[in-house]
Amino acid sequence: MRPHIKYLFLALLPFAAFMACKKETNAYFANGKAPVLSSSTKAIAVTPADSLSNVMTLTWTNPKYATDSGTVKYTIQIDSSGRNFSKAVSFVVSGALVDTFTAKQINTVALGYGFSFGVTYSMDIRLVSSYANNNEQLTSNTVTIQVTPYKIPPKVVPPPSNALYIIGGATAAGWGQPVPVTTQQFTRVDSVTYQGTFYLSGGGAYDLLPVNGSWTTKYNVANSGVAGLANGGSFQFSTGSGQDIPGPAKSGLYTIKVDFQAGLFTVKPVNVYALLYVPGDYQGWAPATAPTMASVTANGAYEGYVNITTTGGFKFASEADWNGTNYGDTALLGQSGVLNAGGGNNLNVPAAAYYFLQANTTADTWSATAVTWGLIGDFNGWGGDVAMTYDATNQVWKGTINVGAAGGFKIRANGNWNLSYGTGGPGNSLTANGGGNIPITAGTHTVILDLHIPGYYTYSIQ
Repeated sequence: MRPHIKYLFLALLPFAAFMACKKETNAYFANGKAPVLSSSTKAIAVTPADSLSNVMTLTWTNPKYATDSGTVKYTIQIDSSGRNFSKAVSFVVSGALVDTFTAKQINTVALGYGFSFGVTYSMDIRLVSSYANNNEQLTSNTVTIQVTPYKIPPKVVPPPSNALYIIGGATAAGWGQPVPVTTQQFTRVDSVTYQGTFYLSGGGAYDLLPVNGSWTTKYNVANSGVAGLANGGSFQFSTGSGQDIPGPAKSGLYTIKVDFQAGLFTVKPVNVYALLYVPGDYQGWAPATAPTMASVTANGAYEGYVNITTTGGFKFASEADWNGTNYGDTALLGQSGVLNAGGGNNLNVPAAAYYFLQANTTADTWSATAVTWGLIGDFNGWGGDVAMTYDATNQVWKGTINVGAAGGFKIRANGNWNLSYGTGGPGNSLTANGGGNIPITAGTHTVILDLHIPGYYTYSIQ
C-alpha cells in the first residue's frame, strides 16, 4: 500500500502547482459622477388660474453608477436661498433624469416658508443622487430661481363685512341678537384670519355671524358629531343648512382662531374654570339650575354673584347634582364662615339681598357680602354715585347717567372703593379693584352691568 500512496501524491503535484499559479480578478464598481442640474426657468410668477399648469422642468445628467441607472434614486431639494438647504422640502424621483413641477407645487413650498403673496423671493434647488439604500450620495450644483407666490382663494369665503361675531348658548349673551360688541366681536388679524378670546360655558354650542343681528348668513359646521370638533376643525359658510359648532366640555375662557384661507378654526383654553353650584331654598334646591361660583384658575378659591331672595338656606355643590362634594356650614345658623365639606348645616345669610359670595375649599372658608351698585366718574366729578337697579329677569344691573363731555367712569359697590370694576380683564371683561376707566361719550346713556357669569363680568352702554 505504501508505494501506491507515494505515486498518488506525486500525481497531484502538477495540479496543485497549476492552482497556485492561477490569478483571480475581483469585480470593481465605479463611484459615479456628480450630476449636473438644469432648470427650464429662472423665474416663476403666475396666478391662481395657472395652479395646475407645469411651470418648471428640472433635468440632470446621469451620475453613471456601475449598476442599472433605472434603480438610481434622485432627491430634489428646494429651500429658501441662503440657508444651505437646512429646511429643504424634498421630492424623490427613481430612475428618470427629469421631473416637472406645477405652479401649485412651487407655490405651496413658498407659502410653507411663510412667504408673502405677491413678493418675489429667491429659492435654491439642488439634486442628490444615490443608490436606493441612500449609499454613494452625490450632490449636484445649485440652481437659483425667483418665485413670486400667488394668493390661493380662501377655502371659505371671508366675511364681506370685514367683521365677525360669536353667538350661541355657549356664549355669555346666549342666542339673543344683536350680541354685545365689546365681548363677542372677533379681532380681524388680516383679510382671512380672525381671532378672539371669549367666555364659553361647558357643553354649549355657538355659531359665527358676519353681520351682528342677522341670521341671513352664518358660519357653522356640516356635522357637529365629528370627534374633537370642540377643539377645532373644518367649518363652512351657511345660508340655512348645517349644524351649530359644539363648545368645550368645561366652562372658561377660550381663544378662538378662524382661518378662512384653510377653512379651519381652532379653540384653545386660556383659563378652564372650576365651578361650585349654589342650590338653595331661594331656587328650589335644584343644583342643575342653580347659579354658580367659579375658580378662574381652579385653585380652590371661588367667587360669584347670587340674588338670594329667601333666608331658608343654601349649600355649595361640586356637581350639578347632589352626587359630588356638598358644602355646608359648621354652625347651626349657617353663618360662621367655616365650611363643612360633605354636609353640615345649611349656609345662610341674614336677609334677602344680592350677594357677592366667596369660598375657599382648601381653607374651608366662605363669606357673603350684600352689594348694590353705582356709577361714578368724570360725568359727576368723581363725587357721589348714580345708583343702579337690579333687573332680576335679565340678571343685570342698570343705571342711567347724563354725560356732558366724553370721559371715563367706573362701577363700584356700596358707595366705596372696597369693590369696584374697570376695564382690562381677559376677553374684554371687567377687572376688579383696578383696571382702566370705562370710556363713554357725551349724551344720556344707560350702563348695563352683567355679573351673572362668575369670574367673567361685563358691561355694555346704550
